Parts: sequence; C-alpha cells; structure tokens
Amino acid sequence: MQNKQIQYIDIDESSEDQRIDNFLFKTFKDVPKNHIFKIIRNGEVRVNKKRIKTLYKLKIHDVVRIPPIEFIEKKERKPSSKFKPHIIFEDEWLLVVDKPSGLAVHGGSGIDFGLIERMRHLKSEYKFLELVHRIDKNTSGVIVIAKKRSALRSMQELFRNKKIKKNYLVAVKGNWDSKKKEVSLRLEKKQTPEGHHVNVVEDPLKGKLSKSIFYLVKQIQNKSLLSAQIITGRTHQIRVQLAFLGFPVLGDDKYGDFALNKKLHSSGLKRMFLHAHKLSFFHPFTNEKVELTADLPLELGKFFDE
Repeated sequence: MQNKQIQYIDIDESSEDQRIDNFLFKTFKDVPKNHIFKIIRNGEVRVNKKRIKTLYKLKIHDVVRIPPIEFIEKKERKPSSKFKPHIIFEDEWLLVVDKPSGLAVHGGSGIDFGLIERMRHLKSEYKFLELVHRIDKNTSGVIVIAKKRSALRSMQELFRNKKIKKNYLVAVKGNWDSKKKEVSLRLEKKQTPEGHHVNVVEDPLKGKLSKSIFYLVKQIQNKSLLSAQIITGRTHQIRVQLAFLGFPVLGDDKYGDFALNKKLHSSGLKRMFLHAHKLSFFHPFTNEKVELTADLPLELGKFFDE
C-alpha cells in the first residue's frame, strides 16, 4: 500500500517532547524502521520546513511534513473487549488501575497484549496513555497510567526523586521475628534464558543498593503477612530480600520454597502472594495529597484468613 499524498501533522501536547523517529515509528507502525531513518536522513521529513536529525524532539505547534510512504498494511489484531479493568482513580492527568495477577503491564516476549495495550483499546478516545511505572506480571495491585505526556514526565520525576510512598502486602514462609525491620542489600540483576534473575551481592561495583522496610501485620500457621515499604525500586526487590533473609514469598516460583508452593497450590493459593497495596504522593498538578489503595484480592485475603 502507498500513501501517495504529502502529509502535514500539527504537534499537540500528546506528542510533545518525543523524538521525531519515535513519533514516526508510532504513526507508521507497519513501515520498516530503516525506511523511517532513511527519509529523515534524506531530508524528506521536515519540521517547520527545515531538515532535522533523528534526535530532534518535537515541540507543541511544530508542523511535521511527511513524504509519500510505501508500506505493507497488516491486519490489526485487537485485545479482547471482555477486559473489565478496576479503575481506582481518574482525573484529567492520571488513570489508576488495580492490575490483576497474571496480566503483564505491557506486551512483548510472546505476550500480544498487556495492561497498557488493553487500556488503549478500551479508552480509544484518549490520545495518550503511557505506563508511569511497572510491577511484575504475577504481582497484583496499583498501576498508574499517564493521560498526558506532561503527567508522565512529572510522575516519573516523583518516582526518581523518591517522592512517592510505595507499600506492598506480602505473605512469607516462617514467623517474622520483629514488628519493624529495615533491610538494605546490594542486588545484581542478570539476564538468563528464563528472564531476569537477581542475586544478593557484597561487591559494591556489581550490585545496586536496595532498601525496604517491613512491618508485621499478622501471623498464622508458620506464615507471616507483612506490609513492605520500598524505598528503592529494584527488580524483584521484595522477593529477593525476603528469600535471602530466609522468609521466601508464598507462591514465588523463582525465589520461593518450591515444595511449599506445591502444597499451597493444592490448597488454593495458585499465585504469588505479593500485592501492590498503596501509593501515596502529592499530585504534581493540584498539589493535593493522593492516596491510591487497591484492596487485597479475595483469593489472597481468604487464604490468609483460613
């Protein structure tokens, strides 16, 4: 298929601050990336009538000239319309969802549609939806999505500057031995055929510092329910720290107690007991205190009450 006409696109807030190449990749998903690079280098793509480089960042009211482009039109697959998200909070800047366990936050690596692709399909009237942060596929709970690029930048800055308080609920094997425990360990992430694997290391040149504070909530039958406040946001941080301390997360198929997990599965716990329970911060645009809470899912709450 060929787009035979020269196109002119006016840039609004939803595309502001994007690199021109990334903007074109999103606009023309079926066009090979090397062709996009070629028409930028050749000066066929222009911004405000001027040649630009691939690193150029778009500004509001820029006018992008796009030449005729040949591309193969693919039949677009769409996420299931059966997806019914639990929306915790929404305003003109943010959309907050209680993500279920088993759903990745985004597609890739054999996953066609994650949470963000499903939300874009469901909320197709929104020009811009991007994940502010991530949680693991098998972790449930609070996920923040930005509805504007300005909101994405502001929220990510809050995360970087540790201005957001993050609390998880997690159940572990064993009787936790203190009401409050601060944990500081260096973690090293490695890529394996099965995905990321994280180890505790002592060498400061290899690992990154991870900090968490754990509070005891409840104990029952050699199991403990903890509230975890994470100060840093390292990959698999809570799971690795707790396993290292001898309190593996129930249902964790990577760092957990596999024999115990098998027994728990037969008794009804068919997922990892880790839930992103609460996020607290001052709204970057209204300056109001925001506290976002996702209640413990029924399958987890019932299990621990037994």
